Amino acid sequence: MSAAPAPAPAPAPAMAAAHAPPSRVSQFYALTKPRVVQLIVFCAFIGMVLAVPGLPSGAQWWQMAVASAGIWLVAGAAAAFNCLVERGIDARMKRTAWRPTARGELSNAQTLLFSALLCAAGSALLYFWINPLTMWLTFATFVGYAVIYTVILKPRTPQNIVIGGASGAMPPVLGWSAMTDSVGPEALILFLIIFLWTPPHFWALALYRVEDYRKSGLPMLPVTHGNEYTRLQVFLYTLILFAGCLMPFIYGMSSWIYLAAAVLLGAGFCLYGFWLWRDYSDALARKTFRFSLIHLSLLFAALLVDHYVL
Repeated sequence: MSAAPAPAPAPAPAMAAAHAPPSRVSQFYALTKPRVVQLIVFCAFIGMVLAVPGLPSGAQWWQMAVASAGIWLVAGAAAAFNCLVERGIDARMKRTAWRPTARGELSNAQTLLFSALLCAAGSALLYFWINPLTMWLTFATFVGYAVIYTVILKPRTPQNIVIGGASGAMPPVLGWSAMTDSVGPEALILFLIIFLWTPPHFWALALYRVEDYRKSGLPMLPVTHGNEYTRLQVFLYTLILFAGCLMPFIYGMSSWIYLAAAVLLGAGFCLYGFWLWRDYSDALARKTFRFSLIHLSLLFAALLVDHYVL
């Protein structure tokens, strides 16, 4: 009679840890799209700083911190609601299939409750600690992104990014209103820059992720109008954006430091747009998308440096 087979060895701790499901906290945190929200809060912070002449006082720094926290909470709520609405679409796309809602790791009720709590907490913080105008503007931005863009525009029109970009362009306006309890022309200029930046940024992504979007059923521009037409639109928008980025200097809210940065960064984005139009590759589209993030970050950083140096 042969001996019984030896039991299989227990998995090594390292292998078990590698396959362990993420913690509940990390799952909820992932719903807030942290990297996207960080850029939102950064742009809002620039609006806050530019709204204050000279160096902020201690009280104003505290006001900026509270306003940033409130905007972060509401932006995170909008991101979580977006994950809830698009859970089916996310599951069909390689780029987003890892999200907890797409994988079924969080229920609809859990996600909705989490989004509602974040939105309520952020709105209360802004209303009672900052001012009602900022709270209502931030809540309107939440509705614009989570409902008008995600539910209505995105699944219905290839111009979803253009029209829905208005909500994504609001952070500097929110930052400005947090410090002044008003919306000045300077804030609207910053709004215009992000509004014009949004289409070439997202269309560059959609170009090299076109099969993902095709599978998802979303009518993104490369799916509905083709690769060549989208590339032309990216290039044309970079030209319009170049002109829009000169507005802070033309209006007098910045000096030559910002102007030099705007010209260099704008020229770089236009070159990427031109190369993408004339000689397309997925690798170039990916580089264009990455440069667009660098473009916006450095552009607003230049505004900040210019504000304090000159």
